Amino acid sequence: MKGIEAETGRRMSEVLAAELPGRPVAVLSGPNLSREVAEGLPGSTVIATADGPVEALRAAFHSSSLRVYTSDDIIGVEMGGALKNVIAIAAGMVDALGFGDNAKAALLTRGLAEMMRLGVAAGANPITFQGLAGFGDLVASSYSPFARNRRLGELIARDTPLEAALALLGSTAEGVTTIPAARALAARLGVEMPITEGLHRVLYGGVTLRVAMDALMAREPRPEH
Repeated sequence: MKGIEAETGRRMSEVLAAELPGRPVAVLSGPNLSREVAEGLPGSTVIATADGPVEALRAAFHSSSLRVYTSDDIIGVEMGGALKNVIAIAAGMVDALGFGDNAKAALLTRGLAEMMRLGVAAGANPITFQGLAGFGDLVASSYSPFARNRRLGELIARDTPLEAALALLGSTAEGVTTIPAARALAARLGVEMPITEGLHRVLYGGVTLRVAMDALMAREPRPEH
């Protein structure tokens, strides 16, 4: 599972550690669209653990079609896997509205920066977000026609109400619950997340997508880094 517990801001590994104390925990994430993995198409993933048998875990998943990397940055791998779902919803909106490749590239770039800011504030290594669980997963989820969160963004942009869009998907779009959870965690940690905030206003605040987009474009210009 991936995500942020809404009431507490805890990551799934923290929930597991609290419920199953004394047991090693590992997390796996990356550009791993389930349909492609099931078909045996080539791909890569990353397993992160601080106390688990990392070599045995890698051996269990590594194959001729799935290359497995390892990491000790559990926070970064988890935050990347959760937060990319938020940006993927916005990517689907950009596609549905025909805003073009410049807009989508800018969204993914600034979205990755937003993911990294919250991740680092939570204790992650910023380099992790340049890897499979960050940039890699973000690209796959923002471009694949099979990515549920991207598809949800398309439906919302075409004026489908949220509940109806979720029903049409027929499966889970984790970004829907990650948006308010990430927003709350960002407020707690003092992190600015304008894309996440804009999506929250659209999905839960009754703000139109056009108004939210205009607010993002009207933000004060600033240095990129």
